[in-house]
This record gives sequence, structure tokens and C-alpha cells, in this order.
Amino acid sequence: MPTDSRPPLPYDHLPPVPSFTVTSDDVAEGGTLDDDHVYEEGNVSPHLRWEGFPPETKSFAVTCYDPDAPTGSGFWHWVVFDIPASVTELPHGAGTGDMPGLPAGAIHARNDWGSRDFGGASPPPGDPPHRYVFAVHAVDQEKLGPDADAAPAYCGFNLRFHTLARAQLVAHYGR
Repeated sequence: MPTDSRPPLPYDHLPPVPSFTVTSDDVAEGGTLDDDHVYEEGNVSPHLRWEGFPPETKSFAVTCYDPDAPTGSGFWHWVVFDIPASVTELPHGAGTGDMPGLPAGAIHARNDWGSRDFGGASPPPGDPPHRYVFAVHAVDQEKLGPDADAAPAYCGFNLRFHTLARAQLVAHYGR
């Protein structure tokens, strides 16, 4: 896929941090999202598993961002933080409905759909396939600071100063 005219990925303009590994039973790096992860279809968050993060990690945050959304500011599909450091996997659907498998204490901020959950892909018909950046952030404190009413940008601001390392998985979806 040509990327020369597309916006950069969301963390390209931030100071670099070490990376670790994130994988999924539902989404492959560079692959296409299934309809299950599309807003108008299943609207279900994918399974994610991570390893190789720094030992001083005190919590995690998980985000999903579409830098190709026609908004001028991209589109945040998922923002969940204060995931305990002992948790290294979220099951399929953890950010959906009654949040099955989301650990106690984890906080969902509002996504750009305006809800506190995973909001699936929904690029405009005719757009080239959009990129969906699933990121797991290893955080240096147990509580990131924002509450569930925080905007995704404010959560990102806090993550900028408290991320020890980051893992990314980029998938695509188009109509």
C-alpha cells in the first residue's frame, strides 16, 4: 500500500521509546480487520497479547487510532488505561459491551464515537483502506491520572510523559 501521501503514524512525532511485542489471535500485522471489528458490523475489540515490556512497568494502556480518518486529527477508536502490570492479554471483546475480560480498575476513556468502549473501524466508502494502529503502552505508574471523562488527546498527553515502551500492531480496513 502506498503511504507517501498519508499522515504519519501517531507515535512517529513523539520522542522514541523502546519497543516490545504485541500479537493477536484476531488481527495480523499488516492484515485486514475482520467485519467483527467494524463499527456497523460486530463492533468487537480484538484479542491482544503482549510480552517483552520493561520490568519496571507498573500498568498498561491500550489504544486504537486511525491516522487516515478525514478529520484533520485522526480518529481514536479505543482508549483504555490503568490496566494492571500483571495483565498481559485482553480477550476478544474485552472492550465491548459489559467489558468481559477487562481487568478490575481499568478505565475506558471516551473514544471519538463518544462512548467508553471499543468503537470499530468505519472508513468512508471510497477511501483507500485506513490504518488502525493498536498500541500497548507500558506505563511507569499504576494510575495514569485521567478519569473516564478524559478526551483521548489528554490521555495521549499523559502517555507521552509516562510511557516506558510501546508495542504496535497496524491493520487495515476499507470499503
